Amino acid sequence: MENIEIETNAETMDNSVIFHVIKDVMGFILYMHQQIPSVFQDIGLEFDALKDEYHELEMDLAQAESNASVRRKHMGKIREVKGKIRRLEKLMYTVSGLESALKLIISEIPSLESFILVVGASPIRPQHVYELCFSRGKSILRDAIDFTKTKAAEGLSRKAIRALIAKGVGSDSYPGSTKLFLLVKAPSSFTLPPHFLPKRGFRYSKKITPVRLQLKCKSQNLKMDIPDSACQTSSSINLGDSTSNEFIWFQCRQVVKGLAFATPTEE
Repeated sequence: MENIEIETNAETMDNSVIFHVIKDVMGFILYMHQQIPSVFQDIGLEFDALKDEYHELEMDLAQAESNASVRRKHMGKIREVKGKIRRLEKLMYTVSGLESALKLIISEIPSLESFILVVGASPIRPQHVYELCFSRGKSILRDAIDFTKTKAAEGLSRKAIRALIAKGVGSDSYPGSTKLFLLVKAPSSFTLPPHFLPKRGFRYSKKITPVRLQLKCKSQNLKMDIPDSACQTSSSINLGDSTSNEFIWFQCRQVVKGLAFATPTEE
C-alpha cells in the first residue's frame, strides 16, 4: 500500500469539500492515464464553445448566399463541429450522472469516509486503484449541503493532485481506451438502486498495489493516525458481520469510459 498523507489547515471537512476533492482527483487520474484530452473544467468549456459554434454556423448557413461552394463549405464545417460535439457528449453525460450520484450518496450518508477509484476493464481486474480516505475532524452542524466549490476544497484538491504527481501517477500508462469505476463504502442497509449496486464481496487483484490518499484535518483534538477500519482495503472486509451497521462497498452504476482521443498530429 502506497500511503500519501495530506493535511488541511481547516478543523473540519464538510461533504462539499469531499465531493470536489473526489471529482478533481477523478478528472486528474483520467487525464494522466490518457483517457480524456484535458481536465474536466477544460473539457466543459470546450463542449460549451463547440455548441455555441454549431449554433452560429447554422445561423450563417441559413443566411448564406445561394452559391453552392459557399454552402458546401458551411455544411462541411457543421459536420466537423457536430462530430466533435457527439464525441464529447457521452462523456459529459456520464460524468454528470456520476457527480449527481456522488452528491446523492454524500447527502444521504454524511459520515462517509472511504472511496475507491478503479481504472481498468472492470473493478476486479484493474490497472490502477486509488483509495481516498477522509478524516473529517470536528463535527459542525450545517444547513442543507451547498456544493459550491470553496477555497478550502480548491486548496485540498491542489494538494492531492500535487501528491499524485510526485508519485508519478500516469507515468506507466499506455494508449488505449479503458474505464473508471467509483466505489463507496457505506452501511449495508443503504439502498439507492438507480445509482449504486452493493458489492459485498468486492475484491480486486492482489497483484495491484493501490495508492491511498489519507486526507486529514489539522486539529489538536484529532487523532492523526487513521485506523485501518476507517479505510479498509477490499481484502479486509469482514464478510461474516451481517448487521445493518456493517460497511460494505457500493459501486456507482455510472462508469466513465475513456475517449480514444487522437494527438494533434493525428487529427
